[in-house]
Amino acid sequence: MGRVLVAEEIAETGLEKLRVAGHEVDVQLGLTPEQLATAVEGAAALIIRSATTVTEQVLEAGPDLMVVGRAGVGLDNVDVDSATKRGVMVVNAPQSNVVSAAEQTMALILAQARNTPQAAAALRDGRWERSKWTGMELHEKTLGIVGLGRIGKLVAQRALAFGMRLVAYDPFISADRARQLSVELLELDELAAVADIVTVHVARTPETTGLIGDDFLAKAKPGIRVINVARGGIVDEDALLRGLQSGKVGAAALDVFSSEPMTDSPLFALPNVIATPHLGASTVEAQDKAGVTIAEQVNLALAGEFVPFAVNVDAAEVAGTLRPYLPLAEQLGSLFGAMVSELPSRIEVVFEGEIGGYDNRLAVLAAVKGLLASHTDEPVSYVNAQSMLTERNLDVSPVNTPTSQDFVNRLEVRGGGRSIAGTLLGLRNEARLIEVDGHDVDLPPGEHMLVLRNDDRPGMIGRVGTALGDAGINIDDMDVGRDGTGVSALMVIAAQQPVPAEVLGVLRTIDGVISVDSLHE
Repeated sequence: MGRVLVAEEIAETGLEKLRVAGHEVDVQLGLTPEQLATAVEGAAALIIRSATTVTEQVLEAGPDLMVVGRAGVGLDNVDVDSATKRGVMVVNAPQSNVVSAAEQTMALILAQARNTPQAAAALRDGRWERSKWTGMELHEKTLGIVGLGRIGKLVAQRALAFGMRLVAYDPFISADRARQLSVELLELDELAAVADIVTVHVARTPETTGLIGDDFLAKAKPGIRVINVARGGIVDEDALLRGLQSGKVGAAALDVFSSEPMTDSPLFALPNVIATPHLGASTVEAQDKAGVTIAEQVNLALAGEFVPFAVNVDAAEVAGTLRPYLPLAEQLGSLFGAMVSELPSRIEVVFEGEIGGYDNRLAVLAAVKGLLASHTDEPVSYVNAQSMLTERNLDVSPVNTPTSQDFVNRLEVRGGGRSIAGTLLGLRNEARLIEVDGHDVDLPPGEHMLVLRNDDRPGMIGRVGTALGDAGINIDDMDVGRDGTGVSALMVIAAQQPVPAEVLGVLRTIDGVISVDSLHE
């Protein structure tokens, strides 16, 4: 358990999830950069929203940090590269505000189409300007959606209900998937030429910054209306201003800006511009979901488990069939690391059966966590496991075999002439060791295990058991595997407590014992 520094307000339900998990929740709001650097010292996790910037200096000030959680979608305020180099996981809550952002987009589309804010402001000022604020119908108008991701798809579904024609630009979406959404895929220039309204739903990157700018607007349909509820800077605000002033752009509705908070912009003086202060995620529901989601992600990260929304882990979201095998992969990696005095330069993680048909990068990283943890005092995480392999010139690669001879699924770690394999059994997915160095065995993996190679002759089990009993070592499980030659056998023992070095020495002196490997030697 560790201290979780919460630097910005999140839902109380999220804070309670952290407390229930046993963490110390330290809420310190409104910290200056200097105060943040002081407060983060000794914290295992840092939770922020959009107002706090996590720089390389902040990360340096928190050497115990395992995870930075952003209760929201964007990560513009987190130095992800520096976090990755330090092995700090960065997580966000990408699905927490998608509905709210899509609804805010529709609200702004409707508001600019019907001039609702302007007419309301005039009425408050005592002016009945019914004819001045004549709007337009959305029915049969063309909505151009730039980015057909989570939010873009929700906008498409809602706009379809208004009878709009939908076109989109997204190079990562297939034409078949677009057709399922009743959307026609176009190139960006083609979208500009036909769209009555364009709305952007992409992340701000060097490639998307200024995407809706002078070039786009020059090719746009006259009177095009621009909506931005994504990130400031994707719409070039200077180019937009010129387009509005020239009449090429008919109207604009902006929820985000290149610099925030933004309270003074020449755009605000134009009557055909609607502006809101980044309200896309500002609903009670989205705030609750963001707080709960980020607390769940932080709990998983601090427990060393699979974190679905980690942004700096080189792995796809793990398939449901493969997910139960992550702990087994880490256990096998740890046991394999304990069996060898030095890690081989090349190690394979073998996936046989149904699990051999999935993207297994995360399961490989789980095995690497176990491997390295037994050979280094440095903390090993899903984030830094790959870089630590590179530093040690180790190659750990997957081997996928869609069929398995004796088990539905089989997972093996092998290299340097040594191997250990396991599987999951029954409805409870109970872990079992099924093979060690080519010898068939059958027992659950334990925290304190011994692997003894011995001559295949009578009395060996009794001699080993007596030696452990004389030393006060209780045995939880034990199995003997033979290699089929009748010459040697392998004894795998799960003890209730660590076996001291002097007891291991006694075991090695027993006539017929060839070698003894221990996780706690």
